[in-house]
Amino acid sequence: MNIKRVIRSRIRNWELHLSKTSKKRYINYLRKQGVKIGENIWMTPCIKTVNIDITRPSLVEIGDVRIDRNFTLLTHDAGFYVLLNKWHEFIPQSGKVKIGNNVYFARNCTVFKGVTIGDNCIIGFGSVVTHDIPANSVAVGVPARVVGTVEDYYKKRSTKCISEALAYAKSIEERFHRKPRLDEFWEEFPLFVDKENMHLYPHLPYKRQLRDSFDYWVEHHKRIYDGFEEFLKAAGIE
Repeated sequence: MNIKRVIRSRIRNWELHLSKTSKKRYINYLRKQGVKIGENIWMTPCIKTVNIDITRPSLVEIGDVRIDRNFTLLTHDAGFYVLLNKWHEFIPQSGKVKIGNNVYFARNCTVFKGVTIGDNCIIGFGSVVTHDIPANSVAVGVPARVVGTVEDYYKKRSTKCISEALAYAKSIEERFHRKPRLDEFWEEFPLFVDKENMHLYPHLPYKRQLRDSFDYWVEHHKRIYDGFEEFLKAAGIE
């Protein structure tokens, strides 16, 4: 047994364990190992469920992304084990993984070696990415395949979000036998708020939700309903 190797391995394991006590520590740890990673990254609070392969850190490039729980990124494959036992040859496997900016990974996603994902992509729940995903795509499945463009998704969501918000408001009335409260619509507020009336609802989390898009949103967004009460009426709530 190589004592020095065992000690180094234990130190690395301890450093990794310690790094996963916060998002900031983990990202700093990845950078220290040599991973190229963006400055504006959102990771699930469950950092321990995020596994980014650092056996070959020079093969990992991650832009400004949003990563949910149970995310795995691989730059190598241990299939050599079977080949070694059958042919007694050691055949390594590895490949670069490059992820662009403004990419969202839903829960339980895996990215395999040799994959490039372009900017402005949505990778759906439970997807296993085994091939390149071009920029401005929505991809989902095992293996992940492109099912549409981000523009298609934008248009679809811009319409569908209205009926969803109205149904949510009605569900509150039906479930709790009361009128919905304004603070329960911390995501749905764009349907009834714009710069003309946002002063009437000062406690809604505009800047927290809109982030860097806040100024643009204030200047360009137009509400659908003339205030919260009109929104509730559209939902059938008086």
